[in-house]
Amino acid sequence: MTDPSSAVEPLTRAERLGPGARVAVVAPSGPVPEERLTAGLDILRGWGLEPVVAPHVLDAHPTLGHLAGADRARARDLTEAWCDPSVSAVLCARGGFGAQRMVDLVDWTAIRAAGPKAFVGYSDVTALHEAFAVRAGFATLHGPMVAAGTFLSDPRTQESLRATLFEPETVLTLGLETARPLVPGRARGVTLGGCASLLAADLGTPHGRPSARGGLLLLEDVGEEPYRLDRVLTQLLRSGLLDGVAGIGLGSWEECGPYEEVRAVLADRLGGLGVPVVEEMGFGHSTTALTMPLGVPAALDADTGTLTLDAPALR
Repeated sequence: MTDPSSAVEPLTRAERLGPGARVAVVAPSGPVPEERLTAGLDILRGWGLEPVVAPHVLDAHPTLGHLAGADRARARDLTEAWCDPSVSAVLCARGGFGAQRMVDLVDWTAIRAAGPKAFVGYSDVTALHEAFAVRAGFATLHGPMVAAGTFLSDPRTQESLRATLFEPETVLTLGLETARPLVPGRARGVTLGGCASLLAADLGTPHGRPSARGGLLLLEDVGEEPYRLDRVLTQLLRSGLLDGVAGIGLGSWEECGPYEEVRAVLADRLGGLGVPVVEEMGFGHSTTALTMPLGVPAALDADTGTLTLDAPALR
C-alpha cells in the first residue's frame, strides 16, 4: 500500500507488447542521425516488432539546428502516433532539447481518450514523462532511445528494454551491481523523475508537478558541472518539490565532472532530507541504461541497491 497522504499516485499502466506489435518512433527533441535511426530500427525488427517512423523524425528546423523540425510538427507526430489504434507503443528516437517547446502543443485530451501505451525515452524526454503523468495519468518508461549510442552498443541496455516491453514480470528488481547506499535505509512509494535539470525547468509551469511527497524520486543528468548540479538540486529543494519525498534513486552523471565532486554535491544537497538515497543504480546517460518504470509502486532498498516493483511495469 502507498501512503494515503502521498502526492504521487500510481498511474495507469499500458499493456505489454507481443510479437508483431506496431511501434511508432517519434523525435520530440533534437535532430536524429539517419544512420543511427536505421541501426536502432533494425534492433527493434530483430525483436519481432514492426517499427513505424513518424513523418517528421528526420526533419531539421530551418533556423535552429538543435531541433528536429518545427515544434507543431513534432507535437503532431506524437499526438497522431498515440491516437493511432494500430500502434501499441511510442518510442523516442533521441533526446537533446525541444520537448519543453512542444509539450503544450500536444493534444492531451486526445491522448487521454486514446488510453495508455508504452512510452519510452529519457533525458529531455523527462518533460514528456511528467506531462503523461500529470496531464494523462499514464505510467511511462524511463529507458533508452532508438537512435542513442547506448541502445545501439550495449546488449544489457537492449535486454532491459526488451524484457520490460515483452516480459515485464522478469524485471521486477532493478539496479546494477554498482548501486550502493549514499544514505542507508528502505522506503516505499510510487516512482517518478528523470533528468534533474528538466525537472527543475518544469517547476512553475502551468502543468508542472507541485510535489514529490511520498514518492520514490529517480534522478540523473548529463553535462552539468558540480556547481550547476548544485544549482539544480538547490532549486528542487527551495521549490518544495522534495518536501516529504520517501526515497531517492540516483542514476548516472555523465560529463558532470569527477564523480567524487558530483557525489559530494549529491550528499550535501540530498543527505539532509533524512530519506534513503541509492547511488549509481545504472539508468540515464550511462554505459548501461536500465529501463526504469515511472508511475509504479515500488520499494527502494538503499542497503541492497535495488528498486523492486510491486507489479510489472506493463500489464
